[in-house]
Amino acid sequence: MKLVIQRVLSASVEVPKEDIPERREKTGVLTEEKVEVGSIGHGLLVFLGVGRDDTEQTADLYIDKLLKLRIFADDNGRTNRSLADVSGELLIISQFTLYADCRHGNRPSFTDAKDAEKANQLYEYFVKRCRQQVKKVETGIFGADMKVSLVNDGPFTIVLDEALMKGKM
Repeated sequence: MKLVIQRVLSASVEVPKEDIPERREKTGVLTEEKVEVGSIGHGLLVFLGVGRDDTEQTADLYIDKLLKLRIFADDNGRTNRSLADVSGELLIISQFTLYADCRHGNRPSFTDAKDAEKANQLYEYFVKRCRQQVKKVETGIFGADMKVSLVNDGPFTIVLDEALMKGKM
């Protein structure tokens, strides 16, 4: 699993109307062609890549780490507060391209990413578990052509990947 985490003042995601499943409620029409499907205020924008060998147990480890990261400022300006401490929000965007392997040639290979159906299941599991602990969790639409907008806070960006999690799995 790979996560790119950005501390944001706000973030949103929009998709073309044709990429919205019937069951997905629209949060706001931006244009005739695009619809905003998720937006947050102060919190974390998380780009989530699911790897070939990832499981629900893997996801649980990353969720635990994500939600406990102390990357928000306290009253003294030190990064001592977690998402819960600041009543922050989450926007979670699926992004298989985090598994791009560019070591050979100029065309990335994505063989280390989990196949789409299983990756979507694990992505939905990740979102569901986050919603159990965070008041507001928004998402994009898995596999859609998403346009993500954000106002970075800092900027403050953290990458969590297999190298950082070795020994915990």
